[in-house]
Parts: sequence; structure tokens; C-alpha cells
Amino acid sequence: MIRVENRLGTVGVSNHFFAQLVSHAASRCFGVSGMMVSGPSQGLRSITGGELPDKGVLVRAKDGRLEVELHIEVAYGVNIGTVVRSLVSEVRYAVESVTGLRVDGVHVFVDAMKYE
Repeated sequence: MIRVENRLGTVGVSNHFFAQLVSHAASRCFGVSGMMVSGPSQGLRSITGGELPDKGVLVRAKDGRLEVELHIEVAYGVNIGTVVRSLVSEVRYAVESVTGLRVDGVHVFVDAMKYE
């Protein structure tokens, strides 16, 4: 849960919401084939089966600002630098416009390449 205080009180936004928001924004970017498991806890949960709504997404809050970590799979033949720049811009815009919170960093890790 990410909590932000303002003049009206405290607002809490669940990590599940952020994961869905970021995953949706990432899926709209050209060249992103999918999200990859991003750590041991997601890896263990993926073994049990079922869909992981936070697959490949980790959101951290510091002083009312967010840092987003993404683990992605890209399509073969695309310019990775262009895909990453587009992804960073899209995720930052989506999070800031929906939540009003400032995104300090979007860190993208290309973990795999998909051959079509």
C-alpha cells in the first residue's frame, strides 16, 4: 500500500492497482511482447499457477514519489533503446496522470527476446 498525505487526509493506493496500471501502460507500447517475472517472490507465486497481476512490475514509494521497476520481453528485431524510451514515457505519463503522484524513476530491464 502506498500512502500519500495531503491537506484532506491520507490517501492509500494498493500495489495491485499500480501493478495493473503499469502493466496496462506497458502492454500498449510497441515492441513489448510481455512482462517477465521480477524476483524470487513472483517466481514462487508463478509456480503455483494462475495469472500474476503484478508480473514484471515493482513499485516503491519514497517521500510521496514513486520508483517503478519493469522486467519486460521485447520482440525480435525492434530497436531496444526506442522501445525503452517509449515505455518509460508511457508509464510515467500513465501513473502521473491517473494518480497525481510524481514518478522519480522508471527502471526497465529487458530480460528476454521473443522470436515470432
